[in-house]
Amino acid sequence: MAEHKTVEVTDTSFEEFIAKNKHAVIDCWAAWCGPCNMLSPIVEQLAVEHPDVTFGKLNVDENRRVPMKFGIMSIPTLLYFKDGKLSDKTLGALPKKMLEGRLEKLIS
Repeated sequence: MAEHKTVEVTDTSFEEFIAKNKHAVIDCWAAWCGPCNMLSPIVEQLAVEHPDVTFGKLNVDENRRVPMKFGIMSIPTLLYFKDGKLSDKTLGALPKKMLEGRLEKLIS
């Protein structure tokens, strides 16, 4: 079985990404952001452990429209979508256990 990995999402591909995935989480990050770099391996682990959720990564330095649309003022921010609609949002490098709780809520 292939490992489930995160997908790079851009301003251009964003709408299609959330429309075609029943459960989607987008990690809004930047290369220079320390907490983003701490969260990244946790997001990668969650992507493997939760094949029923599709994970995307959106670089906020290269893509400005999506962060502006969702009022993202600090990173890392995770956006949780269910059936194409924003259902949850978390800010900061949260512990894996806390993020797993949010994922359970998303897929229930």
